Amino acid sequence: MISIKRKQLLGLLLVFLVCLISTSPPFQSFASFPEKLRLFTGEHKSLRLSMPVNAMVTVDHPEILAVNGVKGSFSRVNLNRPLNLQTHKAGHAHMQLKLFGKIPLKTVEVNVVPDLKVIPGGQTIGVKIKSAGILVVGHHLVKSTGDVKTSPGETANVLLGDLITAIDGIYINDVSKVAEVVDRAGAEGKKLKLTIKRNGQMIETEIQPALDTEDQAYRLGLYIRDSAAGVGTLTFYAPDQGVYGALGHVITDMDTQTAIEVGDGQVVHSTVTSISKSFNGEPGEKKATLFRDGKVLGNIEKNTHFGIFGKMNEFPEHGMLNKALPVAFAEDVKEGPAEILTVVNGQDVEKYSIEIVHVAKQRYAATKGMVIRITDKRLIDKTGGIVQGMSGSPIIQQGKLVGAVTHVFVNDPTSGYGCFIEWMLQDAGVMVKPTINLEAS
Repeated sequence: MISIKRKQLLGLLLVFLVCLISTSPPFQSFASFPEKLRLFTGEHKSLRLSMPVNAMVTVDHPEILAVNGVKGSFSRVNLNRPLNLQTHKAGHAHMQLKLFGKIPLKTVEVNVVPDLKVIPGGQTIGVKIKSAGILVVGHHLVKSTGDVKTSPGETANVLLGDLITAIDGIYINDVSKVAEVVDRAGAEGKKLKLTIKRNGQMIETEIQPALDTEDQAYRLGLYIRDSAAGVGTLTFYAPDQGVYGALGHVITDMDTQTAIEVGDGQVVHSTVTSISKSFNGEPGEKKATLFRDGKVLGNIEKNTHFGIFGKMNEFPEHGMLNKALPVAFAEDVKEGPAEILTVVNGQDVEKYSIEIVHVAKQRYAATKGMVIRITDKRLIDKTGGIVQGMSGSPIIQQGKLVGAVTHVFVNDPTSGYGCFIEWMLQDAGVMVKPTINLEAS
C-alpha cells in the first residue's frame, strides 16, 4: 500500500516537474526556435534561446549568412543573448548550434531570397475584364413550330459555367458575333460544333440552332456573357518588374459564380462618388465612376484566387506612399496593430488603423490568411467598416506590406478577412515560391 502511494506521489511530482519545465522561458524559447527560416538579402533578424550556456555556431555557407557579425564558418556565442543573423546574398545555408562545441542542439535551414520592395497602392480602380471565350450563364426555351419550346443548349448538354472558346473551329470571345454565326447555320440547316472548356478540360459538342417563331431568328437557347466590369482597390505596384496586383480575391461571374478566365482586360482610373454604409447583415459598397475615356493604368493578364494581375507602366496618381516598402513573409505577420490604405471619397488615398486579431498558419497558398478588425473611428463613421470595393486595400504592419483586405464579415462589417501579400506577389510573378519545405517550421 505504501509502495503504491509512493509511486503515485512520484508520478505527480514528475508531472509537476514536466509542467514546470515546459512553462519555463528557456523551454518555451527552445520550442519556438525555428527549424526553417526565410530571409531577404540584406535583412537582419534576431533569434533568442534564453539559455544560460555557451555554444558553438557553425555556418556551412558564411558568404550567405553571418551570425553576430562573424563572417567565418564558426564562432562561439552566449545563448542567453540574442543571435543576430545578417544575410549577404541569395542562397541556402545551414546554421548549427552545438553545446560546448560537441553536443548538437539545433539546426536551422535558412533560405535567403533576393530583396523585394513594392509600392503599396490603395487607389480605387475601375476593372474591365474580357473573358477568353463566351461564358454560358443560363438556359432559355425557344418557341418553335407547333408551340413546342426547347433549349438547343440543354439538348446539346451545354452546362452553366461552360466557356465556349470556338465555334466551328474559329476562336470567339465576342457575344455580338454569335448571332450572325447562328443565323447562318440555322438558315442552312447545319449544326454548329462548339469547343468548350469545362473544369479545365476541353470537350466538343454539336448544337442545332432552333428558329424562334416569335421573332423569326435562330437561337441556341443559351444566355451568354463575354465581359465584366466593376471597381476594386490597387494593392501594390512593383516598379522593378512593371507589374501590379489588386483586389485580393478572384473575379467571378455574378450568375454562375465561375471564375472568369481572362482573355483581355484593363484597369482604369476611377473616383469614389459616395459610400453605401455597411450594417450588420447588410454589407455596404463604394459607388464609383469609371473614366471611360481616361488613362488606362494597365492590362489584366491573370485572374486568380488572390486577385487580378498584369502590366503597369507607372504608379498611378493620388497614392499616399510613393516609395517602395519591404514586404513580409506569411510567417512574419503578427497579431496586433496595423494600417490599411484605401479611398472613401474622390481619388485620394488615406491611412486607417486596424487590428490583426488572428493569423492563420498556412503551409500552402490559401485565402483567409488573417482576420482583421477596423479600429479607426473615422473609417467606421464613414463606411460602417469594410465595404465592397475596398477589397485589395493594402495592409501595412511595422513598415512592411503584409497583406490585402479581401472579405467582410456580413454580421460584423467592422471585421473581415485578409490574404497574405506573399501569395499575391507569387501570382504576380515577382516572388518565387519557397524552395524549402516550411511544414516543419
